[in-house]
Amino acid sequence: MKTRAMLALAFSAAALAGCSTTMGGRSAPVDVTRYHLSQPIPAGTLAVQPVSGTTAGPEAQLYLDAVAATMGGMGFATATDSAKADYLATVDFRRTDRGQVRTRPPITIGIGGGSYGGGVGVGAGGSVGIGSKTKTVYASELAVQLRRRGDNTVIWEGKAITETLGAADGTQPTDTATKLSNALFKGFPGQSGITITVK
Repeated sequence: MKTRAMLALAFSAAALAGCSTTMGGRSAPVDVTRYHLSQPIPAGTLAVQPVSGTTAGPEAQLYLDAVAATMGGMGFATATDSAKADYLATVDFRRTDRGQVRTRPPITIGIGGGSYGGGVGVGAGGSVGIGSKTKTVYASELAVQLRRRGDNTVIWEGKAITETLGAADGTQPTDTATKLSNALFKGFPGQSGITITVK
């Protein structure tokens, strides 16, 4: 009985120690696909707008701002007059509910059997999970199309997709918009027609 008790305590300690690593909220990867004309895209002035037929609500504006900030860091300055910009970037985003999953409990306690006085034996075996939760899986997608204003030609387009568990670290709309935008333009213009995973 002493050996069994010591093993149970050791197992519980290991489960508690592992909790911080398995539930640490590691950032989910982003799948990115880009297409372009395999021609140089020199930096210039930029106008960023939502796709035609949509309005920029508060969440949409986060994605517009994220794209403008990311491309600004690449030398594409926001034009003071959007009608005279060298490029037009049209931005679309969506966030969809992919259903729910039940996470594994971070701690599992084993229940052993034993016998108790009076010659009556009571035996049981099994395990009980503590801390299991049901979470919603969200898919967030950012799509950008870059046009050259002079001839209205689409010279580059790309899409970035990630999935996150609701209420996890880094799943706030601002964080997601920045994460998707940074991944989408990583190594701009990127390899055409190839899907990469950005971690």
